[in-house]
Amino acid sequence: MAAIVCYRRIPLINAVHKRCISQDSIRKGLVGMMGRTPLVRLNKMSEETGCEILAKAEFCNGGGSVKDRAALFLIQDAIKKGQLRAGGTVVEGTAGNTGIGLAHMCLSMGFKCVIYMPDNQSREKIELLQTLGAEVRPIPVVPWTDEKNYNHQARRFAESTDNAVWTNQFDNTANRQAHIETTGPEIWEQTAGKVDAVTFATGTGGTLAGVGMFLKDKNPNVHVVLADPQGSVLYNYVKHGKLERTEGNSITEGIGQGRVTRNLEGAPIDDALAVQDTDVVNMTFRLLHEEGFFVGASTGLNVSAAVQVAKQMGPGHTVVTCLCDTGHKYYAKLFSRKVLAEKGLLDCIPKEYQVSLHD
Repeated sequence: MAAIVCYRRIPLINAVHKRCISQDSIRKGLVGMMGRTPLVRLNKMSEETGCEILAKAEFCNGGGSVKDRAALFLIQDAIKKGQLRAGGTVVEGTAGNTGIGLAHMCLSMGFKCVIYMPDNQSREKIELLQTLGAEVRPIPVVPWTDEKNYNHQARRFAESTDNAVWTNQFDNTANRQAHIETTGPEIWEQTAGKVDAVTFATGTGGTLAGVGMFLKDKNPNVHVVLADPQGSVLYNYVKHGKLERTEGNSITEGIGQGRVTRNLEGAPIDDALAVQDTDVVNMTFRLLHEEGFFVGASTGLNVSAAVQVAKQMGPGHTVVTCLCDTGHKYYAKLFSRKVLAEKGLLDCIPKEYQVSLHD
């Protein structure tokens, strides 16, 4: 009887499901899981603004974050240029997700991985990288201008090691090329070209620049907005042409800058928003309790910015951003009652949502 029911239901599969049942639905290994992520409507935010607030679910990439796109393109670029051969070592300076993406890709593609990382990053990220087989070297935090900066140490190690490459995520434009070739086209296709604005937090600048370049080429009227955490210089750079930091240090990790990277150079940016940590944390917990998405602070910043852009543009517009990754890597800090209280961020979370905090 069950077999008859299943048989009779087959003709009822709608057109969307039919499109999904294709050869393209079978991904070829972890590398094949890069990209083609869902574009999700955030229902509460959309209803609140009268706009379509859409987000690329980047945690659906094989390595669990938006940085998988750059990781694959950076490795492929090194191979294409003859900088990396079979069995070689991939070296990067990263605050987390790019390193995690590289570690996943290295396991899949047969390379070793060495990660230099600021020593103020979450313990979960370091332990995850080590679980993925990467050698992690935490480095005291110093500015880019200091030769002891973790990126410069990564470069020097790669230069002194045979068959090793420093992928240089900040200034290697293979990073933004990943988004010119994948993220931008996906957004254009998934919205049927009906996208009015995009907004992303910026670390290397690859996502914002690449998506912006592609979409502006398709439609120059697409509004490209840089979302900046407190303590970064990029808001003032876009708004006033000055590399001056906004006040404060952010709870976010891996975003914000003290300089203009090569990936960000020439990016078609129309505007910038300075997003406060109070709004970031509030939105992160709203996404959890109102939309069901367990995400990190960078995502909270992205969606907070998208809501601001939507309100500025007015009802009837489509604003796209991304859900960068999940909240698992930030549990010890972002979901800690003690840490949030110490940073003065506890009160920005509605009382009924504080049930998600741990002591």
